[in-house]
Amino acid sequence: MSELKKNGIGKIISIPAETVILSEGTINPDMYKIIKGHVEVYIGYGTDSETLIGVLGPQSCFGEFGLLLKKPAIYTVIAFSDVLLMRITEGEIGDFVQQNHKNIIDIMRNMAATMMTMKLQIELLMNDLKSGKSPDDSVLRDIRKTMGNYAINRYVDMLGTDANSSYNELA
Repeated sequence: MSELKKNGIGKIISIPAETVILSEGTINPDMYKIIKGHVEVYIGYGTDSETLIGVLGPQSCFGEFGLLLKKPAIYTVIAFSDVLLMRITEGEIGDFVQQNHKNIIDIMRNMAATMMTMKLQIELLMNDLKSGKSPDDSVLRDIRKTMGNYAINRYVDMLGTDANSSYNELA
């Protein structure tokens, strides 16, 4: 990470592609707003249960759980491309809210989408358990694939029809 400048609220930092920005299970007291680039959001990153749960692009925020709750991150965020981020600290959140009203709605949408993702995952597991299946490796792989597709589709829906081609061009 390299710090570029201070812009009144938050520091603007540059992150190279494939860098872990936020790690699941660690406490990070800062929130980030994407200025340029894309990030991928995972649960279980680097494990057999690694699951893509989201793709975020410019104007999206992440890290709000650590900033607001002082709790460990519930996901890992990886820079998909080179990324410019605004890092917002607890001391700056009030000014950020006053100057970035739209982002507050986006943060609420992100939190709601995270809850919907968790609900979908629980429903998939419950359906398997109700049908008498134990969640073996193939079931868990299917769930991870479904969750990844849901994450990409949610990103495409958020940005419109051109987002899928835009994301595929980055891949």
